[in-house]
Amino acid sequence: MNGQENFNYQQEMARLRDHFDFDFVGLALVQSIESRFELKWVFTMGNRSNRYRRIVLQTGKGIVGHVFKTGKPLLVEDAEKILGGKDLYNYPIIVAEGLKSFGAIALYEYNRVKGVLLVGYRTEEKLTLECFTEFKQVVGPTFGQFYNKEMVGN
Repeated sequence: MNGQENFNYQQEMARLRDHFDFDFVGLALVQSIESRFELKWVFTMGNRSNRYRRIVLQTGKGIVGHVFKTGKPLLVEDAEKILGGKDLYNYPIIVAEGLKSFGAIALYEYNRVKGVLLVGYRTEEKLTLECFTEFKQVVGPTFGQFYNKEMVGN
């Protein structure tokens, strides 16, 4: 994202983490258009290991790939119930970080998705619809130049 050179992702992510007491906050950004819009985790907070660095995300695959492709937010209140235990291998960041309840939103630059912000808890059903809605409202002012409320809906 080239929007603003002085934008401090780590600082803004820390504010979100503190405000909502998230266990994990991660930001995946598009690395190369030539590589079919690959995304990589660039910034994370609350991570248990560095396994996230080896994860390469592709459009339409996994949580981040789905949010990147559709541009719409995604909330999973209970990963075990919604994704199923057998299917979790398709969501490497969820497994690597032990996330049980999480949500992701698209970040935009020039009306194109340029990244995905993932937040979550290691406890089931902790990220509720109400909390996720509040999170999206807080992200507007925090990541304002990259968050387009009209494009992602409520």
